Amino acid sequence: MSRKDLLLDIQDLQVSIENNIILENFNLKVKKGEIHAIMGTNGSGKSTFSKVIAGHPAYSILKGNILFNEKSILEISPEERSHLGIFLAFQYPIEIPGVSNEDFLRLSYNAKQRFFNKPELDPIQFLQIVTEKMKLVNMSPSFLNRNVNEGFSGGEKKRNEILQMILLNPDICILDETDSGLDIDALKIISKGINNFMNQDKGIILITHYQRLLDYINPKYVHVMQKGKIIKTGSLELAKELEKKGYQQLFETS
Repeated sequence: MSRKDLLLDIQDLQVSIENNIILENFNLKVKKGEIHAIMGTNGSGKSTFSKVIAGHPAYSILKGNILFNEKSILEISPEERSHLGIFLAFQYPIEIPGVSNEDFLRLSYNAKQRFFNKPELDPIQFLQIVTEKMKLVNMSPSFLNRNVNEGFSGGEKKRNEILQMILLNPDICILDETDSGLDIDALKIISKGINNFMNQDKGIILITHYQRLLDYINPKYVHVMQKGKIIKTGSLELAKELEKKGYQQLFETS
């Protein structure tokens, strides 16, 4: 494997919160052009993993390393991680009363522009860009005038997350249960947006309980987590096996 193809390299990570070990000997490599799915029961450490990569301050890294584009990010702030190209779509996107979606998205976009010493966009310039991006997730421009996620349905919140992802154009995206609470139509729209975004220079990690998301977004690898570490890796067939037999049988034989 060429090191330059390696986007994310998580090495023997041990993580705790309030003196409880949550991740133990966690290892994962994601190359450019790869989609990985992480599955597991509640409490297996899936969401913890996503927050640690994004730099959530509540978690303590006791040992190991996280390399992004060959550089350690352990001492880098969440904001800088985002600017460098790490994106986390939340399982439960928060509402921000009093802040319009348009202002939020434009400020996020311009913050990244500033980080790379690129020109910021004024509202009219930004509107032209974001309106085109919204078509990819089947969102009406009227959503720009509403407060961030306030009064949005579950599907609308998830589409708003994917819109942010497309707009910010990160290198690696961690999508934490993006499929949860979605009906089949919303799932198809979200999946189409993700597939249109993906290319050979990017990586995606899908965190999910269910195989149904993987009917629309085909991962190269499927990993199963238990007690804070990956206990099995396979292809899409592994997800189909879990759908049929459940996790318990896998745990008993691992």
